[in-house]
Amino acid sequence: MSSWDLWWWVILPYLALTVFVVGHVWRWRYDQFGWTSRSTQLQEGRLLKWGGPLFHYGTFAAIAGHVLGILVPESFTRRLGIPEQTYRWFSSIGGTVAALAVILGVGLLALRRTAVPRVRATTSGVDWIALTLLAIVIVLGIIPTMGVNLLGSGYDYRQSVALWFRGLFAGDPDVAAIAHAPLIYQVHATAAWAILAVWPFTRLVHAWNIPLWYLWRPYIVYRGRVATHPTEPGTSGRRWRRIGARY
Repeated sequence: MSSWDLWWWVILPYLALTVFVVGHVWRWRYDQFGWTSRSTQLQEGRLLKWGGPLFHYGTFAAIAGHVLGILVPESFTRRLGIPEQTYRWFSSIGGTVAALAVILGVGLLALRRTAVPRVRATTSGVDWIALTLLAIVIVLGIIPTMGVNLLGSGYDYRQSVALWFRGLFAGDPDVAAIAHAPLIYQVHATAAWAILAVWPFTRLVHAWNIPLWYLWRPYIVYRGRVATHPTEPGTSGRRWRRIGARY
């Protein structure tokens, strides 16, 4: 292991994970009022109506695909009787659908963020950094999913990237596995832990606001009310008086 590999694939990922955890704790303790998505729905709703669901549902699908592909070992799917070729086609098709949804969603949200002045005015510098990193991760994830695994000869990232990533949480990252992976996978992984480092300081923290209490909160009853005419000034014991008149 060279010093460069040690720095890039061990120290920096652990540093990013530390900032991710400590940053969230700090943000929750000292900036709970800022723990929000800073919704701009009042500024513009037409593009948000389509871009928001496409981006979020596509992201959820992509995260689920990463969990199956990186966190679940290849030996587990083999024990289930799933051949590697079948798994590759399934993951490629599913990843392509998720990628297209994310691309459309991000495109609409980026257009909204840059073209609508009222929305652009609410975007801070750290938000632009997070959006840029997200765009890099998305593009670098689409290229191997569609270009390599779906249309190309394929690459078994579960024997390289997945081993290194799971090893980070086990305290024994396989540096050699990620160091010999194709460059596109290395840059994709690098951009991913860069996002983790800036996550606590952006509006991305709203991803943890899961409204589980909605499952057991009391229901709300809405009752209609018949509109009535306002009471005339003279019928309530009050009279109109000229301004400046003495009592």
